[in-house]
Amino acid sequence: MKVIIAENEEQLNQVMNIRKTVFVEEQNVPPELEIDEYENTSTHFLCYSDDQKPIGAGRFREVDGVGKIERICVLPEARKMGAGKVIMETIIEYAKKQGYKKVKLNAQTHAIPFYEKLGFTVVSEEFLDAGIPHRTMEKPLT
Repeated sequence: MKVIIAENEEQLNQVMNIRKTVFVEEQNVPPELEIDEYENTSTHFLCYSDDQKPIGAGRFREVDGVGKIERICVLPEARKMGAGKVIMETIIEYAKKQGYKKVKLNAQTHAIPFYEKLGFTVVSEEFLDAGIPHRTMEKPLT
């Protein structure tokens, strides 16, 4: 598996297609909430399987001086293969290289154990985002 920064239209389309499949079709997130005003100012990451198929995505942007990881998703047929972990590790490494001291994310509650294994801790009460329960999590990058 390899994760790249999406840099051209084809790669960005692959990112959006994965997000549409996972969030809009699978989780019933309204398309107008999934694709937002931050698309053009975010760094988008794309994960390819060993046979070069696009299987996962995520994005990164700055919010109030902190690196924010968003839209982490893996296609259903590619889950449980470690793609999510590779995407997260790549984004965290990118954040470190950009000089961020901390990253945060809003985790769907069912995914909290996944993020805890990567060193994140819960820092908020539960809240709804697109009708899905979430909690904010943070990780220091020291």
